[in-house]
Amino acid sequence: MIQREIDTIIRKKLYSGKAIILLGARQVGKTTILKKIVEEYPDSIWFNGDDPDTISLFETISSSRLQAIFGNKKLVVIDEAQRIQDIGIKLKLITDQIKSIQLIATGSSAFELANTINEPLTGRKWEYRMLPISYAEMVAHHGLLEERRLLPHRLLYGYYPEVVSNLGNEQEMLRQLSDSYLYKDILTWGNIKKSDKLIKLLQALAFQIGSHVSNNELGQICGLDSKTVDSYLNLLEQTFIIFHLSSFSRNLRNELKYSRKYYFYDNGIRNALIANFNQIELRADIGALWENFMLAERQKYILHTDLWVNQYYWRTKEQKEIDYIEDYNGTLHAFEFKWNKKAKAKCPASFSKAYPQNEFSVIHQENYENFIMSTK
Repeated sequence: MIQREIDTIIRKKLYSGKAIILLGARQVGKTTILKKIVEEYPDSIWFNGDDPDTISLFETISSSRLQAIFGNKKLVVIDEAQRIQDIGIKLKLITDQIKSIQLIATGSSAFELANTINEPLTGRKWEYRMLPISYAEMVAHHGLLEERRLLPHRLLYGYYPEVVSNLGNEQEMLRQLSDSYLYKDILTWGNIKKSDKLIKLLQALAFQIGSHVSNNELGQICGLDSKTVDSYLNLLEQTFIIFHLSSFSRNLRNELKYSRKYYFYDNGIRNALIANFNQIELRADIGALWENFMLAERQKYILHTDLWVNQYYWRTKEQKEIDYIEDYNGTLHAFEFKWNKKAKAKCPASFSKAYPQNEFSVIHQENYENFIMSTK
């Protein structure tokens, strides 16, 4: 059993007077972790927001009705709470009116849950995000040497818990995830019917890892207008499937100012979308795989360590580019990602001249651990 960092965090916050909100994509292990915690508390009750009976139960709620539903239970878990209408108001009612209860709610759709609870639960909640298993968590599980050995495997299959724990059946697990279940909330939210076009959009993003994208271009590929593309991209981010970097621009007139690059939180999902699980040695996209893996792991590192940074990439109209930039403590930290440590990379002269307060690093397969594990 892999010990997830969030397990310890949640335990420390129990019965601290606030609701605990756990957000993350489906199948990253939210339910597994909470069930393990709940087993230790006999005075607990569990509700599943995917269950129509639960949705009906919470349809019309008052504090007295809630008290009757919960009885003498002290720990209340509402899993996949985004399915329940006006969930934010109902969570606030529980938190305000039934002080003896520790409330935990999970959601795989930030566009439903987080957006409806932020105002009602201001000052009344601890909110956490949960992503697929991290490299650092796997190192803690079975050691650095073993995880280093498995690096090519992780580049192909990623870190979803079901994938990691089913050695030899990774492709089958990823096929089940990527076929529909991972996108369940997107396809039901707003009555989205064009599931084939959603998959085409994801495939287009998968083929353009590390490249700046245009909504118009994506729309032409998928048969969608740019406004719909923008809406779908937002939903995919809010369900923790993809994330983006915005372009960095301050001084130079030829810098791209409004461009974006998109990445997947998990390499396995990306590879499943394009149906390519060829070994590393046979791949023409190893550079894209490496860049996506490093940036996804960096997101987990930032999340786990509460590092406060602004994240960008940099590119000019003359195609001078830096893969990744972090802005914190008055310094720009610039990074290039190269699978081959012998590949040449240097900071563009125009960037160094415009932004002298910068540190430039090349992240390759022999020095990557400081980037995704160490504390600055």
